[in-house]
Amino acid sequence: MLVLALDTATPAVTAALAEVTDGGLKGLGERRTVDPRAHGELLAPQIGRVLADAGVRPAELGAIVAGTGPGPFTGLRVGLATAASMGQALGIPAYGICSLDAIGRAAGPGRVLVATDARRREVYFATYLDGVRVTAPDVAKPADVRVDADRAVGEGAVKYSEVFGVPIDDRVLYPSGEALIALAADDIRAKAAAAPLTPLYLRRPDAVAATERKPVLP
Repeated sequence: MLVLALDTATPAVTAALAEVTDGGLKGLGERRTVDPRAHGELLAPQIGRVLADAGVRPAELGAIVAGTGPGPFTGLRVGLATAASMGQALGIPAYGICSLDAIGRAAGPGRVLVATDARRREVYFATYLDGVRVTAPDVAKPADVRVDADRAVGEGAVKYSEVFGVPIDDRVLYPSGEALIALAADDIRAKAAAAPLTPLYLRRPDAVAATERKPVLP
């Protein structure tokens, strides 16, 4: 089954394609562009390119996997809305996977802190043991993060490396599309029913509705 993965939870806009079989998973391509202010403009072209690179038409897809964050409100909803609308239009399931989990899986063995940039001088973070999450995703200032790991990965780890006090592995910065698909592979093979794509915002959006009406006359 051909599976498309999308992630817009970080400044990286990612689209990836893989083939999931009974015996494993074969990556067929991945496109990534880092731009924190252009998720809406970049995602559709990324999808088009990764499908064209593999000679695959959208109608040939069997499932979609989307990173559910945590991430900033505006960027994150671009990927989730796109995955949901494509799944509905194509009549295929869309599965949600925590974006931090994809980084944790790609980080490999050992006890690893995954941290991404949450803006406001904060990070989204979770701890992983051999690629499996052992603490719930959370958001905090770097100095307030309890570091119970041998190393740290992710763009947030690099940005605040002097605060965390553990070795930083800068080879894994953003969620891997292939890792997202691997994490959803069991559900894909079982043709499990897709759950709603629920975003992990972890905090209120920057823009909020006004609570009081402002007078228009002096």
